[in-house]
Amino acid sequence: MAVRPAAPWVRTRLRAAPLQALSLAVLVLVTAFLAGALPRAVEDAEAAGLRHALAEAGPADGAIEVLADTPAPHHPVPVREKAARPAALREVGAQIDALLPAPLTPAEERGSRGVQLSEPLPSEDPGLPRPDGLPPRFLVAAQDGLTDHARLVAGAWPRGEGVRSADRSAEAVVTRATAKAMRLKPGSVVHLPAVQGPDRAVKITGLVEPLAPRTTYWSHTGVLRAPGLLAAPSNSPFNTSYYWQAALLLAPDAGPFLYGLDPLPQAYWRISPDATGLTARDVPALQTGLASLEGGPLLSRLRSEVASGATVSTGLDGTVDAFAALSGAVSSVTAVALVGAGTVAGVVLLMAQALTATRRRPELTLLRARGASVAGIAGRLLAETAVVVLPAAAAGQALAWLLLPDARAWPSLAASAAVAALACLALPVRAAFAHRTPRVHEARGDLVLARPSRRRTVAELCLLVLAAGAVLALRGGGTEGAATGVGPLVAAAPVLVAVIAALVLVRLYPLPLRLALRPLARTRGALGFLAVARTGRGSPAQVLPLLAVLTALTTAAFGGAVLAGIDDARDRAALLATGADARVERSRAPLPDGFADRVAAVDGVRQTTAVHIDYSLSLPDGTTAALAVVEPDAYARLTRETGLGAFDAKVLRETPPGPAATKESGPVLSAVASPKTAELLGGGRHRWGGPLGNFTLQVTEVRATTPALPGQEFLVIDGAELPKALPTLVLASGSGLDPAALEKVTEAGGSHTELTLRTAERAAFTDSPLQSGAERLYLGAVAAGVAFAALAVLLGLLQSASERSALLARLRTMGLSARQGRRLLVLEALPQAVLAAAGCVLVGRAAVALMADGVNLELLALPLGYDAVTAQLRSDAWSLLLPAAGSVLLTVAVAAAQAWWTARRTAATELRAGDGR
Repeated sequence: MAVRPAAPWVRTRLRAAPLQALSLAVLVLVTAFLAGALPRAVEDAEAAGLRHALAEAGPADGAIEVLADTPAPHHPVPVREKAARPAALREVGAQIDALLPAPLTPAEERGSRGVQLSEPLPSEDPGLPRPDGLPPRFLVAAQDGLTDHARLVAGAWPRGEGVRSADRSAEAVVTRATAKAMRLKPGSVVHLPAVQGPDRAVKITGLVEPLAPRTTYWSHTGVLRAPGLLAAPSNSPFNTSYYWQAALLLAPDAGPFLYGLDPLPQAYWRISPDATGLTARDVPALQTGLASLEGGPLLSRLRSEVASGATVSTGLDGTVDAFAALSGAVSSVTAVALVGAGTVAGVVLLMAQALTATRRRPELTLLRARGASVAGIAGRLLAETAVVVLPAAAAGQALAWLLLPDARAWPSLAASAAVAALACLALPVRAAFAHRTPRVHEARGDLVLARPSRRRTVAELCLLVLAAGAVLALRGGGTEGAATGVGPLVAAAPVLVAVIAALVLVRLYPLPLRLALRPLARTRGALGFLAVARTGRGSPAQVLPLLAVLTALTTAAFGGAVLAGIDDARDRAALLATGADARVERSRAPLPDGFADRVAAVDGVRQTTAVHIDYSLSLPDGTTAALAVVEPDAYARLTRETGLGAFDAKVLRETPPGPAATKESGPVLSAVASPKTAELLGGGRHRWGGPLGNFTLQVTEVRATTPALPGQEFLVIDGAELPKALPTLVLASGSGLDPAALEKVTEAGGSHTELTLRTAERAAFTDSPLQSGAERLYLGAVAAGVAFAALAVLLGLLQSASERSALLARLRTMGLSARQGRRLLVLEALPQAVLAAAGCVLVGRAAVALMADGVNLELLALPLGYDAVTAQLRSDAWSLLLPAAGSVLLTVAVAAAQAWWTARRTAATELRAGDGR
């Protein structure tokens, strides 16, 4: 019969050290919560970003449009009329919906179906608006569900029952916006050209107001909701003519009337997918379904089973592809923060268990000497640790699930399980390794005297190779096109750099100690020598806190470089969009006299530059370039301030070498040109004539861009000898500009005058929920990493706290004052703190420099396809220096606090007979 122990091991150990057990439980709970919450937060941010992207696509790009020709004229009239009725359209719509795969499930209340003209028709009726003498055009549509999506505000609903294709007239309603712009009212009649015979008449019976104007029903084709001014084709931007285009809404049953206006009116089905439950996991299925629907098996089935000749168009594929690219870029950057925070958290767990192992070393050594097996000791330690760790990890996971309930379970569970496994196994494994051989006493670990083993050297070399491979992979492949995620080796590159730096710094640590000890030994004071000597007798476990601090602060430096690079790129893009802090331009006529002075009078404006712009200067090869006529001094100063193609004013003022000007040639001017224009014109002279008069120019300088015409092919010349070049553009520089006052001045500039503010362009580069969520996630991960690193510093100091307390007690018996004791502990802590801080700055700077060419920030900073600006990592001084300084201050503060606390206790309290400290 087995003998039952008098006191169970686990219960006895927990009662013996309740505070340590509680501390471990709290640490595991917090770590498991973060490990469980971060994957859920990532999925929530991605899901919100996808839904936001689909919502921002708008009703036109965010819907799937299926177009099909109605039966041709050779079909019987009843067949043609039946195909244009709502019942037939609904039947076909149900068949289309049945073909769509799951991620494209339609939101019925947001879609639309109906019949409309294939092209808008002009109306010659008098009384309709004609801004440039061109007749307005009307799109006539019979859209199903009109009464369910609109509210009647005047008149009556149109009649649709019994309408036939041969009818000479029909009834329609228009929106209130259409009625106001087109001068229509109930009772008005609009005549449209018929396929054969006299014009058909459409009588306006009422005015309606859309119930949900931003839905696909009203906004997929914008003229259904409100009319618009369209530009007629023209060869010159200054001779553009405009005409109105509006819509007439027939009753849903009046579709057959369209056959009298168009031999082949179009039937359409506009489907808005339901984005309510979509997540980033649905992106591959969305891409596959859209590709198949636009030109794959689904389109073939649609044409064979539903409507022959049907065509499908949508902007969803571009939206989903852009989101996938953005998601890949975001995940590649956030993965760095997650791996960094996870590494630091793991180091802290290891340090916490290492502290426990150190505290219990005499106990475990005694058990091993009395015959306890390694497996038995490890099993008992595993049991007592699991009792504390597993409930704490489960509580952390449950808290993460309560706060973020919508994400998948397994990534969060896996992360929390990894935390629990590490916390459970760290102490037993360390104890089994340390006590695999029975020992009577432990040798002193001295960083100055101890030589690293061959195994440690091999392990460090392996880590070095791994880190070098990760950095090379990041520089070579980068994070570009990481739509499917980022590799773990690339994500861990900053961490591996920090690992190597920590190992190298610990290897180099004895060198300055050896150099410092000898001169300090000859000095009169004992504090410096004691501090350096004590630092040299530290435990090799000091690698772990150094690793934690370096990893956390390197990750923070990487995050600061990412944010700084994004801000720089957006600032540059905003500047390229305006050319200055404010841009006021009139497109169809010169600005009024004295307009630049009015802009200069606005609060915050420091200087203004007036420019004449001609966007249609013909070049010898038949292409065009933009001509900027400027005042040299002011414009040259603006180029220097903005950094956009800076040049000296004398470049424009100096007459190019060659023959003098004649009456036929006009003034001979020097020009600054864009690269392509300069290559085309070469170094010779070229003469132009036109509204500005005759002039000849010769390219004397080449610049990539210029403030007046950023992103365009351009020529810049002096306007002193071109009096007809009246200003059409004013560029204003300054800080704290008053937008309201500038807007008021712009309104005084006349029609077609527009104001563009640099701040408004900068604000347009707003983060999507995916980007802002990723930024919050990154900052949260960095904050957690820094907090864990601070805890690692505290644990590292606690590991040797008892030895330092005993040292102070002994020294106090020899006459050391309390003030000298505080100075000793601070001086003892300073070398490692300064080492860690300097290493953080250097490693963070080096990591950013190594990864600068491999990290693609364009997708994070700028819209997809914007290639005028490149975004690169840039080291941020604050993210490098502040955390490093904080680590030094924390270390000094803890050392000073311990010295103060120790000074309050008596030497007898600290010293005991036989104490080996």
